[in-house]
Amino acid sequence: MGGLAALAREAGHKVTGCDVGVYPPMSDQLRALGIELIEGFGADQLTLAPDMFVVGNVVSRNHLPDGTPKFPLMEAILDAGMPYTSGPQWLAEHILQGRHVIAVAGTHGKTTTTAMVAWILECASLQPGFLVGGVPMNFDVSARLGGSQPFVIEADEYDTAFFDKRSKFVHYRPRTAVLNNLEFDHADIFDDLAAIERQFHHLLRTVPGAGPHGTGRVVVNALEESLARVLHMGCWSEVRSFGAAVSDFTATGDPQEFDVLYQGQIVGHVQWALTGVHNQLNALAAIAAAQHVGVSPETAARALGSFENVKRRMEIRGSVQRPGGSITVYDDFAHHPTAIRTTIDGLRRKVGPHQRILAVFEPRSNTMKLGTMKAQLPWSLQDADLAFCHGGGLDWDAREALASMDAKARVSDTMDELVAQVTAQAKAGDHILCMSNGGFGGVHLKLLQALQNK
Repeated sequence: MGGLAALAREAGHKVTGCDVGVYPPMSDQLRALGIELIEGFGADQLTLAPDMFVVGNVVSRNHLPDGTPKFPLMEAILDAGMPYTSGPQWLAEHILQGRHVIAVAGTHGKTTTTAMVAWILECASLQPGFLVGGVPMNFDVSARLGGSQPFVIEADEYDTAFFDKRSKFVHYRPRTAVLNNLEFDHADIFDDLAAIERQFHHLLRTVPGAGPHGTGRVVVNALEESLARVLHMGCWSEVRSFGAAVSDFTATGDPQEFDVLYQGQIVGHVQWALTGVHNQLNALAAIAAAQHVGVSPETAARALGSFENVKRRMEIRGSVQRPGGSITVYDDFAHHPTAIRTTIDGLRRKVGPHQRILAVFEPRSNTMKLGTMKAQLPWSLQDADLAFCHGGGLDWDAREALASMDAKARVSDTMDELVAQVTAQAKAGDHILCMSNGGFGGVHLKLLQALQNK
């Protein structure tokens, strides 16, 4: 929604917005763009009388325990008969119409891969528009209109709004659709994996066909059985696969330096600062998507050499010097068990087997709050030397879920207790990896301050 606000502002509209507890980097970006940010969802905002209220999917018709509406502004909009629409619908009607949309979907890696595609097209002088669910460090903004046909958008499978329960991505009508991976997530709105697969197939139904007059392409991760089932439901477009041994796009070499092969022939070389096999797969997906708008794999691979990732993706927030080596604190958006595991694996490959990784995380996503994937947490944290969980406010017992990890795992109920636990265990040369899809109570700065004071 912050990126959407930025696009509306760039298009010349006067934009205001409201939310609760907005945190950096998005809060900083909005203020820098001159977008007024109002705290809370008070009905008094109706007096602003805008031409349109654009409603994000955080808004609901729910009520608080005392019976008052959780979103009084929404109730006031409905009572007054004011005009409103969803974010994806507004994008479809005002930004994406008539453009070559490249939509990046998947359980993991959407933000990073979307940023990669945008950067590749930028390096190829295509001046793309984009909307990324984070802030790409190559651009320092999460969205822009761009100056040409291609528009790259992060395509989320989460529902559109309380009044439109379709997945967001069905609004985007892509000409190039990237299916990066697919696992069960969003247990608050999907009953099972099959329900999500059905939504992904709805996305495929919107991509133009193949053949002499067709211009659509689907880029698919060939390692994913779930995506094979999605394609089996029906696919009308040109398909380019990546990742598996028998795919159109493959890679050979270490994830930090590898050759890119297209149908068995080396067509490019990537050498960059990113870590992990997951980012290598993201790169292949981005290269395959960029090829569809005329960027050669060689050019795309070269562009990725200067890709700087996205804020909150293995972002170093600071370090504290100690005799024998500094202690480094990282911030990462990982919140799904698979993402936690691959993020730790990427850091492990970077720092080697002899330096310690302290994984600090909070189960904050709706799926994790429900406890749907709590049994996978020990598996996801396996490669960390120590794990610290902020378990406050959960309806399930984090200590019980992590019991199999014995002394490797610690659970705290408050932020102060968490910081004290990590600070007590941290040693020279350690890497402290903080993972959450929220602000995590500013734990990064609190840790750095506590370590400095120790």
